[in-house]
Amino acid sequence: MKNRIIVGAQWGDEGKGKVVDLYSSQTDYIVRYQGGNNAGHTLVVGGKKTVLHLIPSGVLHPNKVCLIGNGVVLDPQVFFKEIESLQASGVFQGASPESRIHISERTHLILPYHRLLDQLREEKASQSASKIGTTGRGIGPAYEDKIARRGIQAIDLLFPNLLRKKLERALEEKNILFQHHFGKAPMQVEPLFQECLEMGKRLRPFIQDVRHILVQALEQKKKILFEGAQGTLLDIDHGSYPYVTSSSTVAGGALIGTGLGPSFPVDVIGIAKAYTTRVGAGPFPTEIEETDPQIAARIRQIGAEFGSTTGRARRVGWLDLVALRYAVEVNGLTGIALMKSDVMNDLPNVHVCTGYRVNGKTTHQMPLSLEELENAEPIYEVLPGWKGYDTQSVRKIEDLPRELLHYMKFIEGYLGVPIVLMSIGPGREETLEVNPKQM
Repeated sequence: MKNRIIVGAQWGDEGKGKVVDLYSSQTDYIVRYQGGNNAGHTLVVGGKKTVLHLIPSGVLHPNKVCLIGNGVVLDPQVFFKEIESLQASGVFQGASPESRIHISERTHLILPYHRLLDQLREEKASQSASKIGTTGRGIGPAYEDKIARRGIQAIDLLFPNLLRKKLERALEEKNILFQHHFGKAPMQVEPLFQECLEMGKRLRPFIQDVRHILVQALEQKKKILFEGAQGTLLDIDHGSYPYVTSSSTVAGGALIGTGLGPSFPVDVIGIAKAYTTRVGAGPFPTEIEETDPQIAARIRQIGAEFGSTTGRARRVGWLDLVALRYAVEVNGLTGIALMKSDVMNDLPNVHVCTGYRVNGKTTHQMPLSLEELENAEPIYEVLPGWKGYDTQSVRKIEDLPRELLHYMKFIEGYLGVPIVLMSIGPGREETLEVNPKQM
């Protein structure tokens, strides 16, 4: 088995946590390589739901080593809450959390001034038409500081003199914004410095040279699973900018976010729902909130399409194969994991977008400009649904209804990439690995 990179192939919320959890049983190391706690991976094992925002989903498997790479921005408060929750659930089975979870010394931290700045900006933007739809968790401001060379890395917490200087520099600019742009009180260095020192004491056992751990793992022929957050269409470079996240969500981000070179064998698995959703503002060509509000509401209710991080209702639309093929190309996908087909069990037919009409012309490529993407009209093919079938009880691919098998083959034919995993329910056991001969 090769190493695997798991990426979202749509606008996020595709079900990556479940796929990571499934593949974790076949791997040795699971590494989160980008994003922050604006992502939420929901797992259902034995009927018990677990939501993780920072710690890799593979932690639910015993004896697996979970890593947080340098491409992540980490909120220590959220990290410690997840550790405490997992301990209370008995996940570590008597082992110490730091023996199974390591944080790269280069991981940048989300601090209180990042969260405050994010929330103030979003509050101000909500009064105009420029709202992006951020989660307000401080992710964007933390990445800004990283690029501007003002960031605080995990390792900095262990060096008090350096830490104080960095905090003073960071707050000098932030306080100007707080006071003169937002009309808020400035943040004081000393209380924040003391808070960071305490966080450093708690984080110290987790901080490791994650890059070197991964290099050694490859040398020892260990298997690595790279866990991404958000989705391809939210990538800072390749997504529907500016309605994107602040990091590299595509497969290339796995290398940037861990420090490994592109010389090891790896499969890239793209996760996609059998339909499409999006949270927050931004273009969404196949959205059906206005054209088919009853179907949209039904899919949202059955599919529990509410953000695991924010609780916000997700916008709902038909499967967009134009956007999905773009994800195939950008990521170099070798396989597709198709999720939540069971949500569509009672639909008499399903629509699949195979092209756009832009300015009176038909295209099968993602438009380059935001304006064209916002005005793109979807061109649909209508396929028979698998109404009346309880697919959640199926345990073999060949036992799925022929309409669903046809739907899968239609997707494969358009994308030129095989479906390697099929989810037919929320539980870990409700997932089928696909052998091409079964189709």
